[in-house]
Amino acid sequence: MAIYGTALLSLCLLVGIFVGKLIGILIGVNANVGGVGIAMLLLILLSERLQKSGRLEPPSERGIIFWSAIYIPIVVAMAASQNVLAAIKGGPLALIAGTVSVLVCFALVPLISRLGKADTTPDAES
Repeated sequence: MAIYGTALLSLCLLVGIFVGKLIGILIGVNANVGGVGIAMLLLILLSERLQKSGRLEPPSERGIIFWSAIYIPIVVAMAASQNVLAAIKGGPLALIAGTVSVLVCFALVPLISRLGKADTTPDAES
């Protein structure tokens, strides 16, 4: 099952890396700018479109779900490690900005959680 969907994932990754390099060239940066994120979005959009059109066989669908579940955490971990290295090299201001943004996000989790609970109350209780 896991091998199904690999071609779609590979295609999305190649296109994403190509577009990310083009974006980097356009803005004058010698780097891939958002290529992996573009690949993730392409994977989501293409798999959704194939699923709606009925062209996606169940084994391929399960394979894409498997690779998506593996792919996203790996990409997040890679990006996080790159951001930490850049922050350490960037000096104390980058470290302070990163720390403050993480603390703000942690502080907003309970608020977002309460907002989600307010929308999902059953009709019987209201």
